[in-house]
Amino acid sequence: MATVSIPAKDILLRKKPEVTAALASIGIDYERWSLNRVGVDADADAVLAAYAAEIETMKSKGGYTTADVIDVDPGTPGLDAMLDRFKTEHTHDEDEVRFIIAGRGIFHIHPEGSDVLSIEVEAGDMIRVPRGTRHWFNLCSDRRIRAIRWFQDKTGWTPHYTQSGIDSNFEPLCFGPAYFGPRVETGLQ
Repeated sequence: MATVSIPAKDILLRKKPEVTAALASIGIDYERWSLNRVGVDADADAVLAAYAAEIETMKSKGGYTTADVIDVDPGTPGLDAMLDRFKTEHTHDEDEVRFIIAGRGIFHIHPEGSDVLSIEVEAGDMIRVPRGTRHWFNLCSDRRIRAIRWFQDKTGWTPHYTQSGIDSNFEPLCFGPAYFGPRVETGLQ
């Protein structure tokens, strides 16, 4: 389940109705999808086949022409250079759409005339950041993410950097299990 944080207002949203409403208010689509169709380590073709219906639905809704599976982890060659391209505030000429299969990452969104918010995504989250939205992206500390991505243009996303510098004011702090620590059972009913 995605977590939304608005640091300037000391707000942390963790419930699906609140997360969905907050993101919809700034034009971002968010849904939770089932993860039980294919194993997390299934090859890309198996993942695309397992989610074929959703992929086609998204293509028809958003005008996307292709979908693929991205899979990065700490051992991915050139990972730091790849991440450097997206950790600075930028926009794209097309939507950025992902369904997270494994791992976690954080989108910082900078809506026009509003406070920056962060969206930590994890397995089961489907998110669509509309074209032209000022944002940046970081992986969480496990540096792992596997996702289905949709594209309107087969060449993929080209970042257009804003040069605002606002991204330097925000740490890529993830609020998932590593932040909250292990769940402690109290035995209380």
